[in-house]
Amino acid sequence: MKSKLRILVTGFGPFPGAPYNPTQPLVARLLRLRRPAFSDVELSAHIFPVTYKAVDRELPQLLAKHRPDALLMFGLASRTPYLRIETRARNAVTMLWPDADHTRVRKGSIAGGADAMMFGPHTAKLLRAARATGIDARASRDAGSYLCNYLSWRAIEATCGDSGPRLAAFVHVPPLARDGARLRKGTTQRITLEELVDAGEAMLLEMVKLARHAAREPVTS
Repeated sequence: MKSKLRILVTGFGPFPGAPYNPTQPLVARLLRLRRPAFSDVELSAHIFPVTYKAVDRELPQLLAKHRPDALLMFGLASRTPYLRIETRARNAVTMLWPDADHTRVRKGSIAGGADAMMFGPHTAKLLRAARATGIDARASRDAGSYLCNYLSWRAIEATCGDSGPRLAAFVHVPPLARDGARLRKGTTQRITLEELVDAGEAMLLEMVKLARHAAREPVTS
């Protein structure tokens, strides 16, 4: 048996149209947290380049190396001013927008079969945990059709495997100024890095509870 519960936290680097991705400092801050609840938890982190090849290459490597019980993934939603907890991944990928390597995909779906795959009922608990910090957080059924949705799909696929993580979740964060302050668009107040870290910590703590419970449940086929 593994001696510690293992949680992998991920973010993304910059991509066309978003030279600054706030998930990078967010993930770094979460990995520096020292809480009693993490005393028996092994936290690891990774920042994905925003390319399809990187996700397909690095996600399996990370799962083999860290053998996480749960994945908590973050990505940037550049046009959304609030936190979005994704409830599913769509079997869709954009053919219009290239990734950070200027690669365009040649078909509009990720895989054959289902139109979407669900993360699971645990996303509702993550949403409640985030909202308890006072942040504007909402459930989302549309993770887009870019790398965030693509990683979500691959992560849910991994949870279906015998040796994969038991749980996965994806959270979209709004854009931030490079100094972590609020961005202003008209009179709309947006979210700060400190508020994101508070919400991220709450979701991470909840994910630890969920993963610990899932680890005690028998695996059924």
